Amino acid sequence: MRRHTHLTSPAPCACAGSRRDPRRGYGRVQLSRSGQKMSDMSGLRAIMEDVATSTAVDASDWLNLSIGNPASIKEVIDAWSSLTATVAAEDFTATSSRYGPSRGMPALVEEIVRSFNARYGWDITADNVVVGPGSQMLFFIATALFAGPAGEDSFRRVVLPMTPDYAGYMGLSLEPDGVAGIAPEVELTGDRSFRYAFDFEALERCPDIGMLLLSSPSNPTGRSIDGDELTRLIDVARRRDVPLIVDHAYGAPFPLVAASEVAPRWDDHVINCFTLSKAGLPAERVGFAIGPRHYIQSMVSFMANSVLHAPQLMQLVAARALSSGLLDSLASSVIRPFYRDRRNYVERLLTDLLPDSINWRLHAGEGGMFCWLWIDHDWFDDMALYRLMKTKKVFIVPGRHFFVNPLSMAPEATYATRCFRISLTPDEHVIEEGVARIAEGLMELRGTS
Repeated sequence: MRRHTHLTSPAPCACAGSRRDPRRGYGRVQLSRSGQKMSDMSGLRAIMEDVATSTAVDASDWLNLSIGNPASIKEVIDAWSSLTATVAAEDFTATSSRYGPSRGMPALVEEIVRSFNARYGWDITADNVVVGPGSQMLFFIATALFAGPAGEDSFRRVVLPMTPDYAGYMGLSLEPDGVAGIAPEVELTGDRSFRYAFDFEALERCPDIGMLLLSSPSNPTGRSIDGDELTRLIDVARRRDVPLIVDHAYGAPFPLVAASEVAPRWDDHVINCFTLSKAGLPAERVGFAIGPRHYIQSMVSFMANSVLHAPQLMQLVAARALSSGLLDSLASSVIRPFYRDRRNYVERLLTDLLPDSINWRLHAGEGGMFCWLWIDHDWFDDMALYRLMKTKKVFIVPGRHFFVNPLSMAPEATYATRCFRISLTPDEHVIEEGVARIAEGLMELRGTS
């Protein structure tokens, strides 16, 4: 069990009469322990900074397959632009020139309640909803509330029931070892395909769980949880008396980027999180959580004590999109078919262009906006490929950033470094040329091993 060192109380501060310690320069930043943790750029954020720096002078020469943004689909962009202009013209004063409730604008909260009760037969009220400035902030809030130091000798962690999972989860905790992950079991599903499975026995052995968190469909793999797996995770949450937080960023009811549609589940130990980011509004930071009042009220209070509330103009836009049916129409008629067709296209590209002599496998396509590739050879290293592809003006994402402590924990120490992610969202010609250069890079890596 982890133990924390308790510091003795400092002497009373005499700020008015104090002088600067000459051993400390004015430019030196004194960070707290949590400050040190949060000021370090995570692996994936460092990659994104590398992309921005490398493409700052001339982005036209680069093929960026690391993109996390949703695709620029004209019909989606036009729909959101038109609705936002209408709402701004009609309600700008009411939404943007005054503060609002931390739970969320009543118009949006009420529409969420109506919509989800009608869709799934739930019986939620406004007390079960909180709107936040993006789902990432809601995950951060939940981590602060439900994980971390919890008593004299108690420490609870955010546990990812299966890694790899969204790299943004790795930076949620203010504690250096506040996030833990369960390595997956690997199922071979074909000559060039595979699929991850939950290791429930390992999860049962995991100590100090403060909350469970997963994305479905998953970023990076696209894996979707099925009904039986969800039931087993809820059972773990109940027995440990912790929340299970399910991130539906790519799933139902929107944007529906999933091969199968598993409905969100209501339970006294489940918090379901949703966002408009992958439905076409990634920069506007509107997300919301639905869950039991005993969890949600604490999240509302945290919102009030920190960011106050989410952007209100876009909350009203979201309310209109829900009530009018626009959001459902975009998800089912535009966004879902786009990514289904794009996935099929990229799968054909990979089959046609990647070398037959290399043992590469693609995670089974169940949803999401990415392809997750596994190169099953001792000579392969994800960072080596990343550096080589930079010389070929192509950006990919090394797989290790989607695992917790991938280099120090078996069996992930070997496995995690043999995977990488590419995005489905760039234009088709960018993906085609990028995959062709990746094929060249793999042959070069093998030749130098």
